Amino acid sequence: MSKVNELLREGRYEDLWQLCCGFIDLSIDQFMTIQKSLLLEQIELLKKCALGRRIFRGAMPNSVEEFRRQVPLTTYTDYCPDLLEKREDVLPAKPIRWIQTSGKGGEYPFKWVPITERFWEEAGLNFTAIAIFGSCNRRGEVLLKPGMKLLYAAAQPPFLTNAVAHRLAEDVSFQFLPELEEAQSLSFEEGVEKGFKLALTEGMDGFYGLAGVLVAIAKKFNKNSEKTKKTQYIYHPRALARLIKGLINSRREKRSILPKDLWKLKVITTMGTDSIIYRDKIRELWGRMPLNVYGNTETTVVATQTWDYKDMVFFPNLNFLEFIPQDEFYKNKVDPGYKPKTLLLDEVKPGNLYELVITNFHGGALIRYRVGELIRITALHNDVLGIKLPQMMLEGRADDLIDLGFIRLNERIIWQALEKTGIPYKEWTAKKEISDNPRLHLYIELANGYYTSAEEVADKLYKAIKNLDDGLYVYKDLASIESLIDFKPIEVTILPEGVFTAYKKARQEEGASLSDLKPPHVNPSRRDLIMLEAEQS
Repeated sequence: MSKVNELLREGRYEDLWQLCCGFIDLSIDQFMTIQKSLLLEQIELLKKCALGRRIFRGAMPNSVEEFRRQVPLTTYTDYCPDLLEKREDVLPAKPIRWIQTSGKGGEYPFKWVPITERFWEEAGLNFTAIAIFGSCNRRGEVLLKPGMKLLYAAAQPPFLTNAVAHRLAEDVSFQFLPELEEAQSLSFEEGVEKGFKLALTEGMDGFYGLAGVLVAIAKKFNKNSEKTKKTQYIYHPRALARLIKGLINSRREKRSILPKDLWKLKVITTMGTDSIIYRDKIRELWGRMPLNVYGNTETTVVATQTWDYKDMVFFPNLNFLEFIPQDEFYKNKVDPGYKPKTLLLDEVKPGNLYELVITNFHGGALIRYRVGELIRITALHNDVLGIKLPQMMLEGRADDLIDLGFIRLNERIIWQALEKTGIPYKEWTAKKEISDNPRLHLYIELANGYYTSAEEVADKLYKAIKNLDDGLYVYKDLASIESLIDFKPIEVTILPEGVFTAYKKARQEEGASLSDLKPPHVNPSRRDLIMLEAEQS
């Protein structure tokens, strides 16, 4: 039995909070002391292994400063073929599992990242902290109970979200619907459908998975609820009672039945850019705000929201954090030979944008690794909650910036603006194109039989982008520029109904992983666009 599970079962909630959530009481100096101490331990491990010596390129740093000055920044290419071949003999410590994520076309088909036992134990504390923050209302409150039921809508093994679910089942005794072993034998869609049916009969306390999936489930439920014959649940009295109660609640408020009429969820945790996009919709449909978490396969988890559901705070115990400032990032983008400088967390400035660089602790393999994602430091502390550590939000991929000269866009901004247009759509992808002027070319499949012109979509999207008033990306005096030049930065192609579904089917037939079943929202490859165009015919 893990320490977390022991404390939870014994009701020692104060000790559990301190063990998992106590990091939010650190000062920035204390945070940096932990970071530097763990990095020095990791440097010694790296000096003794083949992978570390290769990445160090002859350097033998003895301090944090020497490490940052002497060791180069890396990308996943620097770890090939060692990690692709899962060569344990070159690593700083023996892994207990390998996590997979999508690769990069033309360079490597996927990424494997090793996880050591100590790293995974530390990560388990962070996963429990996330569950606590996602269910509590104030500092020190622990509302988790063994046996809480969560709808499972995460990926299959060997992906990270599946491994996290197993850890939560072990440490917090969460029960997933369906059970993890069964979920792994089903397709993603089958697993979600089975879990939803189980939730009708057994009840449900929370959700763990992708935010977009939670919205999609609710919409599908809403669409099918009126067609559902309640008599089919006559032999499932608990499900029937739940449906009848939900129907009464919805009719009292004169609207269609929603998931929040059936369940009162205690915790919802989601991850990624779409969590921000869908948060209000999730609260409307499910009756609870989702807790947003920032992490990925290479880092496991980097930061989390707390009980105010606002900006996120960094974890100190899994990765050494460095930050490439925006101007350094652009210098490197223009000149790939330029070596960008980095800052530490006690040097960042509020309002500024940074590319994240991490070094895994506890025998991990990644060293000064460019995660490829941009974060914004929103504040140096959270005064309302008394958290003295910098606050952040995820902006998107570092390589998804679309620079149109007077406007810089990324996935989050395009997505938020598209939502604000009110235009119903099924899916979209966009890329930068240059003819007379640079422009954003949006490829979109409309939904619900909605019909409009490409010009109207472009106009509404552009107006919505400008109304976001996001100074980091929208040029402050854009109106004066529009009066001087014919600035029309958006082009739209409306794709036929079913194009993205056909694309997904084609990728499934190719054996693509779950994360590669649709093109990226920003900067799809030429092959992606060719496939979409092929599905039109």
